[in-house]
Amino acid sequence: MEDVTDAGIYTRESSYLDRHVQVGAASGRVLRVTFPEHPDEEATEPPEGDQPVLDRIFEYLDGLEEITFDDVQVALTVPTDQRAVLERVQEIPYGDQVGVESLTRMTPELDPDDEDDQILVRTALDANPAPILIPDHRVRDGPSAAPPAVEQKLRSLEGL
Repeated sequence: MEDVTDAGIYTRESSYLDRHVQVGAASGRVLRVTFPEHPDEEATEPPEGDQPVLDRIFEYLDGLEEITFDDVQVALTVPTDQRAVLERVQEIPYGDQVGVESLTRMTPELDPDDEDDQILVRTALDANPAPILIPDHRVRDGPSAAPPAVEQKLRSLEGL
């Protein structure tokens, strides 16, 4: 499991995304990943190597190799049914994409033909606390918790 060294809010500006990437961490887990145009006042910019998750996000954004985040512990403080959806999203490989119907089918106890279950999947994607780490941009017809411009750049990075 990738270490989240210290509790806090860490930020770094991404020229690829034209905005900052912020990682909120506590108790060895990532709580949130956001993409503000300007960093929060309480956010700090750690030197490379001091915040391994943020470093890996930037390696991913460099696009030089396939980077995965399946070993990063994300604190999923969402309802249990949404958690099940987001756990399936984490299993979608780099460079692959699925639709909401397929994601619904992949999620235990959900029926892809049930409109309420598809709404649950869309709600879970929209509530995703850690886009990139939980790659909701790989769900082609669902919402992303990342801003639309960021979602599109992440999709482009992976050739989607």
